Amino acid sequence: MSEQEQPKKKRAKRKGRGEHYVDNKEFTIAIVEYTRGVKEDKEKGVEPRMMPDYVALSLMKIAEGLSHSPNFINYTYREDMVMDAVENCIKAIMNYDPEKPTRTGKPNPFSYFTQISYFAFLRRIAKEKKQVEIKQSIINRNDAGEHANFGTDETQMGNSMIEGMRYINEEFYDESLSTAEKDSEPPADKKRSAKKRIPGPLLDFLSE
Repeated sequence: MSEQEQPKKKRAKRKGRGEHYVDNKEFTIAIVEYTRGVKEDKEKGVEPRMMPDYVALSLMKIAEGLSHSPNFINYTYREDMVMDAVENCIKAIMNYDPEKPTRTGKPNPFSYFTQISYFAFLRRIAKEKKQVEIKQSIINRNDAGEHANFGTDETQMGNSMIEGMRYINEEFYDESLSTAEKDSEPPADKKRSAKKRIPGPLLDFLSE
């Protein structure tokens, strides 16, 4: 290799070690020590030890680095995706097995937690898409204004809109009731309160 090519190789190597870089070897040692220590604490009947800052920071770097990939960088809720991924990684950390065979033959916790983060991102995207669809369906229901008494005050307008949304949700999910359920409906004066207990994604949205 010529002297001119050597600096280029070093620059490329340094470039790959950005702010989200995690040393796989050091990360493996830290993960193994932590998980082994937690298992020992549980066997002794004492409170499990705290997660080391290095491990927590590494999980954060993995999730944050993945969120900057072209597939995810432009999502407005990218930070929520990262937090979901870190939470999922923490929950799965005790399941990591350093003895499990890998393509390279060496432990690869970076790949393990990157995969967990990836699927956490997909779940968040699906959830956000569902919320958007619910909101869009509300907008498309032209009769929303017929059941809401809007005022000029912003708080009053917001409360009125929520009531209108609840009414639409009740109507929409009431259509899914079976004939047997409809035959056993309560009297007219109690029908509206019964409908409010009908589960649906809009009720989940309003309860958040």
